[in-house]
Amino acid sequence: VQLVESGGGLVQAGGSLGLSCAVSGRTFSRYTVGWFRQAPGKEREFVATINWTGGSTSYADSVKGRFTISRDNAKNTVYVQMNNLKPEDTAVYYCAARYASSRTSYYTREKEYDYWGQGTQVTVSS
Repeated sequence: VQLVESGGGLVQAGGSLGLSCAVSGRTFSRYTVGWFRQAPGKEREFVATINWTGGSTSYADSVKGRFTISRDNAKNTVYVQMNNLKPEDTAVYYCAARYASSRTSYYTREKEYDYWGQGTQVTVSS
């Protein structure tokens, strides 16, 4: 399984960016996918996750109401739309995937994921 993130860049505070995570593998529809981020000098932290049907999601409190995670199983792709960005959102964003044990399962901890992308930089200027 390979994951490739895209869509990062530089944006002013209050602006929006959309990230994509393309996942290889024939059983993508059975994978839970999550987004994590790592700011300079900080540990990687959970951002959002979505179950394999797209019907269940979870968000970190810091992004709730501003970020929206979604998926298109026909395109093997998961998205995160980030609105009202803040300088503290500046980080390398990673997507991660794992085979889900049930259709409602989603996971919020790093160690629960088996596959990771290379990351994409998001920089929010003040």
